[in-house]
Amino acid sequence: MNTLRHGSRARLAAVGVAAGSAILLAGCGAANETAAPPAGGDASVAGDVSGTIAGAGATSQQAAMEAWIAGFSSLAPDATINYDPTGSGAGRTQFTAGAVQFAGSDAALDEEELPAAQQVCGGADNVIQMPLYISPIAVVFNLEGVDNLQMSAATIAKVFNRQITTWNDPAIAAENPGVQLPATAITPVNRSDESGTTENFTEYLAEAAGADWPHEPDGVWPVQGGEAAQGTSGVIGSVQGGQGTIGYADLSQAGDLGTVDVVVGDTPVDPTPEAAAAVVEASPRVEGQGRYNFAVELKRDTPGAYPIVLVSYTIACTQYSDPAQAATVKAFVDFMASAEGQSQAQQNAGNAPISANQRSTFQPAIDAIAAAG
Repeated sequence: MNTLRHGSRARLAAVGVAAGSAILLAGCGAANETAAPPAGGDASVAGDVSGTIAGAGATSQQAAMEAWIAGFSSLAPDATINYDPTGSGAGRTQFTAGAVQFAGSDAALDEEELPAAQQVCGGADNVIQMPLYISPIAVVFNLEGVDNLQMSAATIAKVFNRQITTWNDPAIAAENPGVQLPATAITPVNRSDESGTTENFTEYLAEAAGADWPHEPDGVWPVQGGEAAQGTSGVIGSVQGGQGTIGYADLSQAGDLGTVDVVVGDTPVDPTPEAAAAVVEASPRVEGQGRYNFAVELKRDTPGAYPIVLVSYTIACTQYSDPAQAATVKAFVDFMASAEGQSQAQQNAGNAPISANQRSTFQPAIDAIAAAG
């Protein structure tokens, strides 16, 4: 796999978002901090790594990635992890071009991207895709005096397809008896960039809303008009800055915005991490894409589970030409998947930790990461 060359690398005592480039960094300055060793991993091994690796991709993972990098930095003070939250599509593109050592993506590699990833990684069984970040995609809105609503898939689809244009529309009112809904115009906000969040959201609408969503699932928003914003933070900012606005974003970024309980069958379900994790646990694995490809086909009609789920994958290789990079990727991904890493991410991002069963399933892929040859 190709390696990155950086002219200079800042070793930071604190982990955050670098001004301008929004690259998350970790380095030796965190050595004064302590953290529990990762489950399934070895803190002493992590402490021996000293490589520099770069990743790019999903903005939804940003808060979790900050926690992962901070926690790993305390275990491996001589290693440096860079993560650029450019969006899922850009992350997959950089990974399949060999420009980064790992990627975060809210959608699995597609049929065109997977062969390129296999070539970069040196074989079909050398590509790793693990769902290490699970969270609800919340339908968020900003409407004075209203904090929570219930909506069916058909109503959500009509709102985002611009068929329902005011908040007091009879379809919304019928699903929310007793709620005082104003005649305020609805302004849908969508992602302007190619996004795995968009792909997951439109996939849900295509599956659950039927003819009310006449668009194919896609990472590029298919409806003209409305308002578009870059990244998760851009959507949240646009919804917060408007009145009568509605959008879709990872729940961890929703803040004080109103949220929609999505009707599954006849029951509205809150967008909680636990309800999102239940969908993933019940979903079958995609077969025939390599030994370490753990992408899933979401079973969105699972009773009691929240159906609009963000499953964000960590994409990596089992082989790297640079031994230091191989060791660092292995140790870092091991920490991300560990009970400690998942707990730290949950505290910072509010996502759902993977289960012990999932961790056991993924561990052979992590153990397989090594230097090529």
